[in-house]
Amino acid sequence: MQRRSFIKGSALVAGAAVTGQAVASVQQPSSEKEIYELRVYHFKSGGQKNKAEQFYVDALIPAMNEYDVKVGAFEEYSLTEPPTVYYLLVYPSLAEYHRIRKALWKNESFRQKSDTYFKDTAEKGTFTRYETFLLEAFDAIPQLKIPDRNRGLFELRIYESNNEEAGQRKIKMFNEEELGLFDEVGLHATFFGEILAGPQMPALVYMLWFRDMEERTANWKAFTGSPKWHEMSSKPEYANTVSVVNKIFLVPAKYSQI
Repeated sequence: MQRRSFIKGSALVAGAAVTGQAVASVQQPSSEKEIYELRVYHFKSGGQKNKAEQFYVDALIPAMNEYDVKVGAFEEYSLTEPPTVYYLLVYPSLAEYHRIRKALWKNESFRQKSDTYFKDTAEKGTFTRYETFLLEAFDAIPQLKIPDRNRGLFELRIYESNNEEAGQRKIKMFNEEELGLFDEVGLHATFFGEILAGPQMPALVYMLWFRDMEERTANWKAFTGSPKWHEMSSKPEYANTVSVVNKIFLVPAKYSQI
């Protein structure tokens, strides 16, 4: 029995040694790292969108602010129909995320302000459905960075990986090298998060802000042309970390807090 336990333990140690290099920089979740809930609402018409927006403005955002949760609201840059709206809810920690979700439904003010909306929409609905991404902030950017007032364009990027280990190596690359270059060339970070649960996994999500599309194009050109980028991206440890890059261009809604 002792010999079997020794062999089993040796195998576990050997396995950890193989994967240790890729995940060495991944720390245990910290209470100081924010949790982001990214909601993507799909509507059949502009009228449905307006009702849902009013619910956010009148009821949900004021309630969330009571719990120190900021709410960002974004529409697609192309303004396509049927409309899609993106909401970003910023929670102080994972523990607070769980606590607030339960506390919300016991909040009498919220229930009163949302009562008419829930009664009116229970039968006919307002949205087809919404997707949710639950994200944990990166070590290098543990809290969301509020953009300047002159922000006019947001770029939301979702990087998918072929497996979990590859995704962890890409997060390591951002934390230890890439984010510094982002700051240098004017790729203004709003948040970076690893998807803990959502429709696209394994993957990470981040959001950048710019004054306009012209600034976005110029600053990305400076990034891709940087010798620092070519040096870090050619390192073997970062090979095959991203399989799909999704880009979504957004504009802030008038009532957005981000």
